[in-house]
Amino acid sequence: MLRRFLFYNTCMTTNYETYQSPFTWRYGSQAMRQIWSEVYKRKLWRRLWVTLAEVQAEFGLVTADQVADLVAHMNLVDMPRSLKIEAEIHHDLMAELKVFAEQCQVGGGILHLGATSTDIEDNADVLRQRESIDLLSAELRDVLMVLVEQIDTWADLPLIAFTHLQPAEPTTLGYRMAGYGQDLFMDWLALQRTRIELLGKGFRGAVGTGASYAQLIGSENLEDFERRLFVRLDLPFFSIATQVYPRKQDYLLLGILAGLGASLHKFAFDLRLLQSTPIGELGEPFSKQQVGSSAMPFKRNPINAEKIDSLARLLAQMPRTAWDNAANSLLERTLDDSANRRTILPEAFIICDELLLTTKRILSGLQVNETAIQHNLEAYAPFAAVERVLLALGKAGADRQVMHEYLREHSMTAWAEVQAGKPNQLSELISHDPEITRYLPVDELCKLVDVSGYMGDAPQRARQMAETIRHTLTS
Repeated sequence: MLRRFLFYNTCMTTNYETYQSPFTWRYGSQAMRQIWSEVYKRKLWRRLWVTLAEVQAEFGLVTADQVADLVAHMNLVDMPRSLKIEAEIHHDLMAELKVFAEQCQVGGGILHLGATSTDIEDNADVLRQRESIDLLSAELRDVLMVLVEQIDTWADLPLIAFTHLQPAEPTTLGYRMAGYGQDLFMDWLALQRTRIELLGKGFRGAVGTGASYAQLIGSENLEDFERRLFVRLDLPFFSIATQVYPRKQDYLLLGILAGLGASLHKFAFDLRLLQSTPIGELGEPFSKQQVGSSAMPFKRNPINAEKIDSLARLLAQMPRTAWDNAANSLLERTLDDSANRRTILPEAFIICDELLLTTKRILSGLQVNETAIQHNLEAYAPFAAVERVLLALGKAGADRQVMHEYLREHSMTAWAEVQAGKPNQLSELISHDPEITRYLPVDELCKLVDVSGYMGDAPQRARQMAETIRHTLTS
């Protein structure tokens, strides 16, 4: 209900007279969109300028009164004024700097002392990336906790597995879900590692040498200077930077996010297949007022799973752009990454945000059709017994190649009847074949063709995976 309220409220306050990105109002949470908002970005810029001034004050470059003035005005972002200045000078960070300086009559003159634009922009980007990972980690944890409950619930429920999109052998619903859980658990661990490993540019000036700061405080103080900044921001810095932090970090980060998208895409794609009428075993939630089709009122289209796959497909392309940014960042820096980073960084996080929120809704309201599961199991599971029978015949002394042909013929006959909508008669065909019963008695054949327990240790492994995930996320 809260999500629907926020969606409606955002729609009512959005200007529809110009192009709006769907990521502005349709996809993602308000919390994620806020992190990547223009106002919040500028507040981070101002926080970095203030932090720089605070540390410079410790080296005698800035007075306490100047710092106090900056702190007092740190959050007073004035977008109309800043955009007006930007229209004149064509530099968004300098426009914000001018507005901040105008507001600070005492301290404005010492803002940005020794800095280059990316000392502010790049560190702010990494701070936003870390906040975004924190939000995604919490959402992914919620998804996993819902999923482990589903794994435990359905660990023992047998169903027919599919390979090559063809019926194969039995597995359990919980074991299949444990596969999704294992993938997403790897993604959760990867997010935790990435959060720890993200580094800021630091404060190194125009080409990364720190020459401008050395001019101000002496080169012998540079290490201590950056250490103090790192401590205040709780943001470790790269040892080596140019005008920017290495753009390879963006590529690695987007690869992790795209990997999460791949896991969720598989889950959603499987759900779409299993929700199709010929299989009909699972279904995503479908509300009473939901419209499935404008032309066909009876439709129950899997719109949530389709949305996941659609957005994940877009996410998958973003590491390619980040690769180009890293590979083409010539010498100490070119600006040809700037415009696309305004898009790929926020949208990658917002896409992941939407994927996780949608997946949680699906899992929380997942519909399991046990009747359809049992029907499909009865129709196709007997075919899985053919291998067991063939092995037993060979062990009993029969010619494997001859028996293989008998079993193949019976299988094709039974398959044709199943395709015609009739019950699977494979067990009867095998148990009444005199060439087969010469080697195996009927009662033993009946045991072999009963595959209800032919699932190995799938239930136990499913529960073990659920417990591993639960223990890690709650410890």
